[in-house]
Amino acid sequence: MVTYVSALFYGVGGIVVAGVALLVAFQEKLVYVPVLPGLSKSYPITPARLNLIYEDVWLRSSDGVRLHSWFIKMFPDCRGPTILFFQENAGNIAHRLEMVRIMIQKLKCNVFMLSYRGYGESEGYPSQQGIIKDAQAALDHLSQRTDIDTSRIVVFGRSLGGAVGAVLTKNNPEKVSALILENTFTSILDMAGVLLPFLKWFIGGSGTKSLKLLNFVVRSPWKTIDAIGEVKQPVLFLSGLQDEMVPPFHMKMLYAKAATRNSQCTFVEFPSGMHMDTWLTGGDVYWRTVMQFLAKHAPEERKPETGN
Repeated sequence: MVTYVSALFYGVGGIVVAGVALLVAFQEKLVYVPVLPGLSKSYPITPARLNLIYEDVWLRSSDGVRLHSWFIKMFPDCRGPTILFFQENAGNIAHRLEMVRIMIQKLKCNVFMLSYRGYGESEGYPSQQGIIKDAQAALDHLSQRTDIDTSRIVVFGRSLGGAVGAVLTKNNPEKVSALILENTFTSILDMAGVLLPFLKWFIGGSGTKSLKLLNFVVRSPWKTIDAIGEVKQPVLFLSGLQDEMVPPFHMKMLYAKAATRNSQCTFVEFPSGMHMDTWLTGGDVYWRTVMQFLAKHAPEERKPETGN
């Protein structure tokens, strides 16, 4: 009996140790996936393939990393809102072009698509602190442009992009008019137990019952739940209830945290929305929701009337 218990104890311990070792060694490959299986790192298409008006924009982050991005306009002198779009963790910005094409048509806006470091044609390797610098470089670039209305810059982030967007919006209350989050997690600490269930006993965020013994090994914790609580600008939460990657209650927790301090929060659920297709399955309701949010919180500046 003692031998059996000892063997079981050592077996379980060995599994935990092996799991932790894998987490430490390969966590960036779990969080950041610039190249989808079977595909190359390069862009499969450019906006030109979809007849979109765009320019290649090259930036330098504050630590010197060279970044690539696309600035896409509905038409050359479009003064509508400008969406600073942050993608999910897998693939590159080219894989989001069909969604962006429809976004531009529906919302009559400009869209700035940033390739995080290590993604697409951007140099470097992805990390939390690095991507925060990348996002800031993109916002700083937009804020200095003279061909857009810089008072109507809205950050839009899906999944990992929502974590990026929440931090950027919190840090730039004067530059960002509003924030849109779609299917975003509370933190990578909370997601660790979703991706690898045994880790939920050792890694977790502030709202979990985890012992949190191994939180210190997570190099990209992305604590969206903390950042969203400090955002002062209006926030729209778009939640797909069939999300197979991020449990939908994460979005409800983010909204609850934000709404305690911010009265300009709106939460909308889409019953058939999955992690990547909420914008598609949500149809007209989805786009009308976003359109109404932009009209309210990033409105066109009215020109003063002149009388005779």
